[in-house]
Amino acid sequence: MTCKIDYQPPAELLRDRIILVTGAGDGIGRAAALAYAACGATVVLLGRTIAKLEKVYDEIEAQGSPQPAIFPLNFEGATLKDYHDMAETLDREFGRLDGVLHNAGILGRITPFEQYNPELWEQVMQININGPIWMTQALLPLLKASPDASVVFTSSSVGRKGRAYWGAYAVSKFATEGFVEVLADEVEHLGTLRVNSLNPGATRTQMRKTAYPGEDPMALRSPEEIMPTYLWLMGPDSRGYSGERFDAQPPKPA
Repeated sequence: MTCKIDYQPPAELLRDRIILVTGAGDGIGRAAALAYAACGATVVLLGRTIAKLEKVYDEIEAQGSPQPAIFPLNFEGATLKDYHDMAETLDREFGRLDGVLHNAGILGRITPFEQYNPELWEQVMQININGPIWMTQALLPLLKASPDASVVFTSSSVGRKGRAYWGAYAVSKFATEGFVEVLADEVEHLGTLRVNSLNPGATRTQMRKTAYPGEDPMALRSPEEIMPTYLWLMGPDSRGYSGERFDAQPPKPA
C-alpha cells in the first residue's frame, strides 16, 4: 500500500506504549527507536552489540524521552529458550507489549545462486526469518495482553518480486511476506493485534552501501526521513490494517 510519508504524528502518539525494536543499534532501527521514544513510548532496544545499544539508550535519555531498556540478543545463535526467557523478563518488567518492529537483518551476498555458499544461506535465513518468527511466537502472549498491539516486519522490494542474484535475502523476505499474511489471518479475530510488512525502500544505511557500493548515499533518504510510516504503523491510526504490505517511500517515477 502507499506510504504514509506525509503522516504527522501527534506529540503523544505512543504515550505509555511498550515497543520492542530489533536491530536497534544503528541505521533504521536506531532511527525508529528514537522516533518511538520521542512520541512517548518506552522502547526495548534489542541487538547484538551492547555498545551500540548503550549509545542509543543515551540518545533517548538525552532527548527527554521515557527511560528505555536494553536486551542484547543475536538471532544467529539464539535458541527457543532464549526467546522464552526474554518473554518472561519482559512480562515481569512490563506485563505486556504494544508493538514489535522486526528490523534486524543481514544481506548475505549478491551472487548467482549457483555460487551461493550454503552456510551463508542458512545464516541469512536464521537471522532474517527463523529468529524473528520464533521470537514472535514467544512474545504473542504479551502482545495479546495489549489492548492495541502492532507487529511490523521489515520487507524489501526483492521480497515482493524476485530479482537475480539476491539469493537468500530475497527468499527470506518472500518468507516474511508469507508469514505476515498467515499470522495476520490467525489473529484477526482478536481485533487488538495487527501484523503488517513494511518495505523501507532505498535508504542511507550500511546494508544499502554494501549492496550498491557505487551509489551516492546522499541521493538517498536518511532513516529519519522515512519514519512517518513507521510511526503510523505503530500507532493507533493504523488500526484496522492487518496482513498488508506497506512502503515507507513513494514509488519511483516510471
